[in-house]
Amino acid sequence: MIKYRKDTDDIITLTLDMSGDAENIINHRISRVFEPIIQQLQKDVAENQVIGVIITSDKKNFLTGGDLEYIHQIEDAQEIFNYTEAIKGLYRQLEKLGVPVVAAINGNALGSGFELALACHHRVAIEHPQTRIGFPEVRLGLMPSAGGVTRLVWLNGLKKTYPILTDGKIYRPIEALKYEIIDDIAVDRKEMILKAKKWIFDNLDYKRPWDQSKYIIPGGNIESPEITSWIAKENALLMKRTKGNFPAIQSILGTMVEAASVDFDTANRIESRFFTALIMSTTTRNMVKAFWFDTNQIKRNLSRPKGYGKFRPKQVGIIGAGRMGSGIATTCAMHEMEVILKDVSHSIAERGRKYCDLLLQRRVDAGEMTTTEKNTILDRISISDKFEDFSSCDVVIEAVFENLNLKKRVIRETDAHLDEFTLFGTNTSNISISRLGKASNKPQDFVGIHFYAPAEERRLVDVIVGEQTSNETIAKAFDFVRKIRKIPIIIRDRRGFFTARVHGMYAMEGLALLNEGVPPVVIERLGMKAGMPKGPLATLDEMSLSTLLLFERRKKEWFGDVYYHKNELKVLAKMVEELNREGAISQSGFYDYTGKKPLLWEELSEHFDSKNKYPDEKAIIERFMFVQAIDAARALEEGTIKSVAEANIGSILGWNFAPFKGGVLQYINDYGIKTFVKRAKQFEKKYGSRFTLPEIILAKAKNEELF
Repeated sequence: MIKYRKDTDDIITLTLDMSGDAENIINHRISRVFEPIIQQLQKDVAENQVIGVIITSDKKNFLTGGDLEYIHQIEDAQEIFNYTEAIKGLYRQLEKLGVPVVAAINGNALGSGFELALACHHRVAIEHPQTRIGFPEVRLGLMPSAGGVTRLVWLNGLKKTYPILTDGKIYRPIEALKYEIIDDIAVDRKEMILKAKKWIFDNLDYKRPWDQSKYIIPGGNIESPEITSWIAKENALLMKRTKGNFPAIQSILGTMVEAASVDFDTANRIESRFFTALIMSTTTRNMVKAFWFDTNQIKRNLSRPKGYGKFRPKQVGIIGAGRMGSGIATTCAMHEMEVILKDVSHSIAERGRKYCDLLLQRRVDAGEMTTTEKNTILDRISISDKFEDFSSCDVVIEAVFENLNLKKRVIRETDAHLDEFTLFGTNTSNISISRLGKASNKPQDFVGIHFYAPAEERRLVDVIVGEQTSNETIAKAFDFVRKIRKIPIIIRDRRGFFTARVHGMYAMEGLALLNEGVPPVVIERLGMKAGMPKGPLATLDEMSLSTLLLFERRKKEWFGDVYYHKNELKVLAKMVEELNREGAISQSGFYDYTGKKPLLWEELSEHFDSKNKYPDEKAIIERFMFVQAIDAARALEEGTIKSVAEANIGSILGWNFAPFKGGVLQYINDYGIKTFVKRAKQFEKKYGSRFTLPEIILAKAKNEELF
């Protein structure tokens, strides 16, 4: 697992190579293997047999993090603390070896893997377009646990370290060098090793700064008035941003403050305590389940039809060169596919390609790619005004304006030029795939491939299955989405699909509260306190109130009484038909859009009789979450969504359902399924059928099962 080789210069190279695994990870097995290695190094150093150590990897990547599956299974806090301290102890022994130690980073160094590199005295990385370095743990509701927080604070100071740890961003080597979390870059493995050796020869007596007397943390410690002021400001901003719902960021800030106020080894133990408390928290376990276990389930072909070979598309056609089409084109080109971007004229298509150029330039400006890489990607995008140019495409995606007749015409015109193996997808958020598929001569090859805006950034893609869509087509669509490194969820073709339907329940509950006399400002504040990115009234404005009114009036016909919201419809009808306020598109809805930023319409409370009397805040927050969770369970029961994992990830990545709850169905698990049933029945009795529980929830409560 760890190869130990000494060369003629008396430099030992430790090469990480976990047998039986595609990646090197830090877990209880490799930490046990490290112990005798450290002991042997200490012996060789004591006998003057070695002048330095290089740590590198025989795999594609250096070290890609910790063993989340192992940690997630531990229920005892002391065991987590001991495990964390054991790894820290090994890293600390390496750090205090008495000879210079260099991390030769040949690929990704992430999370605990990067913490090993930080424990080394010097870090050299190969500059490669695919290599990433840093701490993404906060995205999972976690924090570094093997000395990463402490070391970065003591290396770079509080202010420089805070965004590196809390943004969850991972850096290319050239960026990591800029942020001073690595020390050098190399063009290839040979140069990397040569630079590592040179640094060893130049620093034979090296010691870490914190192991020397009178070391001062860069930028000052917490006794500095400037740092004290900065901590207070960041803490206030953090609470405003997270509403106290994301304890990982708070734990990181707390650890940083402690690390700057005690000695180095004490700071490390404090870091272990913060990490242990975090791991034991429900919020972190919810987020790890969603962003690690559920996400990986989907990536491992959870809902992909079995029995079909891997689809490897090389050329993609995009119809529609607007922002959505151009975003899809950019994404495909970035993943090494040739793209034909078509619109009604060359000039419009060229305008779309220029937008692709703009999107790529933003990445160059952010240091995420070089100008040469940008130009290579842009060269993969050609433009056209002819459907005939799609004849050699493996995938064609229609991304024109959301209009049924327009889409059907485009589908017919495109279909005539596609061969029998081409995957044909439509990017639609609300039009029936089955209806659109009838415009194709090969409806079995037709599928919904719905990107979320902006397509180049959002990770989720809905694969929407029409009545005649074949399993082979579903498998192809799944493979295409994975090819561009996005997350596909399989959805049955039903009105509102999954996202619009379930998310809409949250928005409609805002109308119910408005009708009950709850002040609009309270509705919006509690929606965001629940963990939603926007209040329900702001969400409604973005949907177009007139379109929503038509949709809601037909929902009873489509779905039955459970979706008939009589009082909410009255509010919508009054806004649209009486007050002539149609939402953001008309600059007037529940919000007024004429100023510098949208503000709640001042007359709203007058028209809807705000009584300033309302249920307790907890009840309002629960109503927002319950209506979504109940409808998501109903969608699962009906087969609209295929799995719990897809419902959870679809809710978080699709409409930003409170990530700290782990997704829309994990919310029920987190609440306690029997308690959830009891509370839902209280809401049903008081507020109506939207809180009626589907059989799937009742059955799980009876059998004491979780989603």
